[in-house]
Amino acid sequence: MRALDRLAEVKGRFGAEAAARAEHWLRKLCAARVREPAELIRLHEIALYLRAYPQSPRVVELADEILFSFGERLRGADRDAFEDPEISGMAGSGLSTNFSYPVARRLVERHGRQMRIDWENFQNPDRIGPVLARLIPLAGEDAAVEPHADWRAWFERAHGSLEWLLENTEPIIYDLLELPLRWEWGDSAASRSRTRIPRHAIFYHHGPFIKRSEVSLEAEFHAPAIAVRKVKDARKILDVILDTSAVRYRELWGFTHPDPAGVYHADFGRGVDFFFFGVAPEWRLPVREYHGGMFFKNGVPIGYFEGLSIEERMEAGFNLYYTFREGETAWLYARILKIFRERTGATCFSIDPYQLGHENDEAIDSGAFWFYRKLGFRTTAKELEPAIEREEARIRENPGYRTSRATLGRLAQAPLVYGCDRKWDRFDFRKSRPSELPRLRRLKW
Repeated sequence: MRALDRLAEVKGRFGAEAAARAEHWLRKLCAARVREPAELIRLHEIALYLRAYPQSPRVVELADEILFSFGERLRGADRDAFEDPEISGMAGSGLSTNFSYPVARRLVERHGRQMRIDWENFQNPDRIGPVLARLIPLAGEDAAVEPHADWRAWFERAHGSLEWLLENTEPIIYDLLELPLRWEWGDSAASRSRTRIPRHAIFYHHGPFIKRSEVSLEAEFHAPAIAVRKVKDARKILDVILDTSAVRYRELWGFTHPDPAGVYHADFGRGVDFFFFGVAPEWRLPVREYHGGMFFKNGVPIGYFEGLSIEERMEAGFNLYYTFREGETAWLYARILKIFRERTGATCFSIDPYQLGHENDEAIDSGAFWFYRKLGFRTTAKELEPAIEREEARIRENPGYRTSRATLGRLAQAPLVYGCDRKWDRFDFRKSRPSELPRLRRLKW
């Protein structure tokens, strides 16, 4: 515990002394036998953070040594403790969930040996009966005359193969099965501990992070354009992105149905790579344009972005994974908005209330409302402006003041927008009449 405490203290600290201290405690922990699940989780998250935000080459090496040892460290441990969505994905662990057909198929194609049907957690096993009865005639005969057909036995006797089931089941039927899959990745590169993309140069943090107060969206938008290149062999990076999302129990429309012919890369500087793309033509949305992407810090995936566009307005969904929320978040967010402003022509960015904390405790806990507000976003609800101004006055008078959870919940009732004409203030795609929507002009990629 003492070594973990000391290591945690050097996160976000810089210079030769900080690097030496990080190296010292990482060496100690490389040899330490950490057994308690809470301590193992903490060790993993600190090491992963330092791998993404290192102070020296030796910190990178030692962090990877710890992270690559987790398959062994978790041997014999209680698996349930490591499968919570907030921390799932460690080497040596796994998860059980029902992926959609396209995600299940892509995962099974590449990780089939690590995946199986989780019969123990199959809430409705009889649902698979009609499917197997159609695929295995003897199973159908058994079901017709026996009171309780053993569908698991028939599946395993016939093929026992997820590939076979996916190849012979219509997607909509598969999804209706709600079939739980058990994925145990062991030491696979799909685990959070080991996921990396190649990077020719690591960025070492020798000085302070870029603070939110130092970031201006307006200045970022007027800075020289960010260089972008088209990715030639996109399938590899799209597979990494899908795995990164799946081990966290997440599915995104764009990650499930990406357009491999339109994947782009931008080097933001400071060790950050951003890969972004649209949706394959056959999966595009009827009205809104969808743009998605994932960002990597020194080769480590640290979060993702979703953009839904109508005319010049883009609803921006930004998610930084839990482990990395003490980094240069505002600077990174500004760079992402700049890319989409330059690539799509979007000039108006909106934040959905859920992202701000409406029915979302995570956003309340993180103070998401103030993150966007301090970057220059305004509320679309005029009736909330006096309450926002009162809170801002209290913060100016008392830097230690914290807005209450109840107040944050009220302020999150309406979207925040940046650069938007007032015509967008009352627009809500989810509440608009369908007849109004086709008249809107779609953004071009």
